[in-house]
Amino acid sequence: MDKMQTSDPRELVFERTVPFPANWLFRAWTEAPYLMQWFTPAPWKTASAHVDLRVGGASLIVMQGPNGETEENHGVFLEIVPDRKLVFTDAFRSGWNPSEKPFFTGILTFTATPGGGTHYVARARHWSASDAEQHEAMGFHAGWGVATDQMVARFQRLQRGGR
Repeated sequence: MDKMQTSDPRELVFERTVPFPANWLFRAWTEAPYLMQWFTPAPWKTASAHVDLRVGGASLIVMQGPNGETEENHGVFLEIVPDRKLVFTDAFRSGWNPSEKPFFTGILTFTATPGGGTHYVARARHWSASDAEQHEAMGFHAGWGVATDQMVARFQRLQRGGR
């Protein structure tokens, strides 16, 4: 299941169970070299990533399109529970400076499943229902699905001893 219904019109939820341990998913989200390998749905790519993994630490992920266009994603970490939970928002930039137009807060949870897998849930909580509708129209579920597929494919290559 990739799409989960929620009663809050400001919230979008993506969930999937993957056959890899929670600490792998947590590292994939929090270590820039790994994040760059899967985060941005093709044909776009992650051009650069900076992750200051601490509460109040800033992140910057720059996505690059097939025609050279770029999209910067600034954020700040609000809560970090290693291998279990990651909360971030674009409402702030480094130094707790407010962003011009906050869009959402992301809440990622990683729950171990029998057999060594992980139930992965990504919640995007928006400031307004119209922001959530915009995010949905931008391809929230499809995009997070493709990115998760890319992450799983990366893990599979690692398991086979590839790079």
